[in-house]
Amino acid sequence: KLNFWVCNHCDHHTRINSKQYFSILFDNNEYTELNENLSSLDPLSFTDTKKYSDRLKEVKEKTKFNEAINTAYGTINNQKIAIASMNFEFIGGSISSAVGEKICRIIQLAIKKKMPLLIISKSGGARMMEAAFSLMQLAKTSSHLGLLSKEKIPYISLLTDPTFGGATASFSMLGDIN
Repeated sequence: KLNFWVCNHCDHHTRINSKQYFSILFDNNEYTELNENLSSLDPLSFTDTKKYSDRLKEVKEKTKFNEAINTAYGTINNQKIAIASMNFEFIGGSISSAVGEKICRIIQLAIKKKMPLLIISKSGGARMMEAAFSLMQLAKTSSHLGLLSKEKIPYISLLTDPTFGGATASFSMLGDIN
């Protein structure tokens, strides 16, 4: 029963994060999470209204996530699957260099273990505090998905609200099934 994801005041569904998706999708809520501690650095020493390094520290404390995506593998109906699920509450689910790396690593695992891949997108696009480092992830993830396709391993892209910008310009729109 999924009623706890419906607002008691307005009867609208709330956004759910990767841990919630994992608990719904994986058999018996059993899965192996990958690269849990992988997170972005501040390669540009970026500052806008605050330092990017401070923003990262604050959002990690607030959300209890290390990055805007979590990756895991397990089974659905006893069939092996790899899943990457975005966390919109982590800087708008923006694509950082760490997000791109985590996606590429789960793709590599899907290839190695010959299992389908599901990416659940929930992203405002590229993380501009990383500028070109973030934008490079669009090509990087797309090229890795090409390797998955070459191996004839299915890729399912689930677009959730919201999915914009760099996500739609790369991995979110490249599924065998969108």
